[in-house]
Amino acid sequence: MRISPILAASVLALALGAVSFGAHAADPDGFYVGAGAGQSMIDEDFADDEDTAFQVFAGYQFNRYFGAEAAYTDFGKVDVTGNVGELEADSWSLVAVGTVPFTDRFSGYAKAGFHDWDAELDVPAVGPADDNGTDPTYGLGLQYRFTDNLSLRGEYSRFEMDDVDVDLAQLQLRVDF
Repeated sequence: MRISPILAASVLALALGAVSFGAHAADPDGFYVGAGAGQSMIDEDFADDEDTAFQVFAGYQFNRYFGAEAAYTDFGKVDVTGNVGELEADSWSLVAVGTVPFTDRFSGYAKAGFHDWDAELDVPAVGPADDNGTDPTYGLGLQYRFTDNLSLRGEYSRFEMDDVDVDLAQLQLRVDF
């Protein structure tokens, strides 16, 4: 069987075009901002509850594989076991973000870093009590780029606060500049 030169050239052109397809995708380097909303969850002896949480973030994507991100997170309020009071917490975080592109628009990412948290326990019979600290935070997420500047992210993160773990599942919008 003989392959015609036109067919061979066409197959080669298609193959080269497919290989270079990702090279024409937008370069994700630069600054970005975003916001997210979701559910914070705590599962400890003194509290087993969840509430609506919000996050705003800003970051810099150094290349398609690595970035850094700062965020403010409001975890909301959860009830203390026995309905004797409420626990409220918020946090400022700084994390490194590693990204694995699956396609030119869809990627996965992992983040790890530290957060500075502040928590307030309000028990009416006793009064308020504050605590704060700096502990590790980490998470995993998926991102889909609708355009070169707008992405939707789904993320699951854990924020350690001394011996207490607060989990956060959220959807985020990211805007790149």
